[in-house]
Amino acid sequence: MKTIHKEEIARAVAKLCKQANYYLGQDMTDALQKAYDQELSLTGKEIIQQLLKNADIARSEEVPMCQDTGFAVVFVELGQDVHIEGGALEDAINEGVRRGYTEGYLRKSIVGHPLERVNTGDNTPAVIHLKLVPGNKMKITVAPKGGGSENMSGIKMLKPAEGVEGVKKFVLDTVKAAGPNPCPPIIVGVGIGGTFEKCALLAKEALLRPVGTPSHRPEIARLERELLDEINSTGIGPQGLGGRFTALAVHIEIYPVHIASLPVAVNINCHASRHKEIVL
Repeated sequence: MKTIHKEEIARAVAKLCKQANYYLGQDMTDALQKAYDQELSLTGKEIIQQLLKNADIARSEEVPMCQDTGFAVVFVELGQDVHIEGGALEDAINEGVRRGYTEGYLRKSIVGHPLERVNTGDNTPAVIHLKLVPGNKMKITVAPKGGGSENMSGIKMLKPAEGVEGVKKFVLDTVKAAGPNPCPPIIVGVGIGGTFEKCALLAKEALLRPVGTPSHRPEIARLERELLDEINSTGIGPQGLGGRFTALAVHIEIYPVHIASLPVAVNINCHASRHKEIVL
């Protein structure tokens, strides 16, 4: 049995909140550079170049790469042989978010009541997804999610008879409707199967995969490629001003489903696709 103190968790989350907002992942940097090399639109190339420069400035000066520093979405894989002492896990995570967003001068974007709209002042509470796993370690992933891209996401309960073509149509329709609003080039996370809430979570989890890493399932990897090609054929382009690269990747996660259901969810991430992780 391994013991982890609440304070250690809070310190780790605070650090991850800052790192996620300051340092764009190498996978995203590489994907943007590849898009720059292949983009045919001069305007599109200039925009991608600016995004790369912006990420470099954020990294070197340790400032947020985007003014929307996001809702703190935290994924926790908790080993069943880990004991947390000193307080509750949820409290530790929220304390970490509070510190990270305050110490890091990150924008506080959370209101405590969805209708009354009063800012909580410290970007808490976080949205926490907890998974119990074997072992004596704890993996924490902080994935700040901006409002612009989140607002362009969608979910639909398809009829099973609509099949793969229905899934493709919904994904494409969602991306087309989003247009320039989620600040392309985007990453498109897709969840297929499960229940209403499970497929939405799958779509968000898909965004954590290194950019451009295909599904281990051949038929799903093929569908990812087909969707990426069709999305990039829309001509929306970087920042919606035209070009080849509306999306850098499509990532799909699936789950078993009821015989009467075919839920599909799309969770879009902007070019500031942010997530950092640590194992305690």
